[in-house]
Amino acid sequence: MEKLQFQYQTKKPIRKPAHIGVVGSGDLEIIVEPVEGQTTSVSILTGSDGFGQVWENVLTRFFNRYPITANITVHDFGATPGVVMLRFTQVLEVLDYAE
Repeated sequence: MEKLQFQYQTKKPIRKPAHIGVVGSGDLEIIVEPVEGQTTSVSILTGSDGFGQVWENVLTRFFNRYPITANITVHDFGATPGVVMLRFTQVLEVLDYAE
C-alpha cells in the first residue's frame, strides 16, 4: 500500500460533500468534503505502488480544468487513469458543478 498526498491552489469551493465509487478490483472510491480557503488537499491510499507520477498527471489535468476547493480522499484498488478521470467527473455531476 502506498499513501500519496497532493495539494492544488483552487478557487471554486464546493457546497456539499460527495461520495462516488466503491473500493473493488480496478475501481476506486472518492470522498469529497467542503473546506474553507483556496487549497484542495488530495489523499490517496492505493494498492498499486509506484504510480505517483501518473496520479499527479491525472490530478493536475483535472484541477487545471475544474478548480474545486475541497478535501478529497481516494481509496484506490488498481483503477486505470481513465477510470480515475471518470470517477472525478462523476464527482462534478453530484456537486452540480458548472464551469
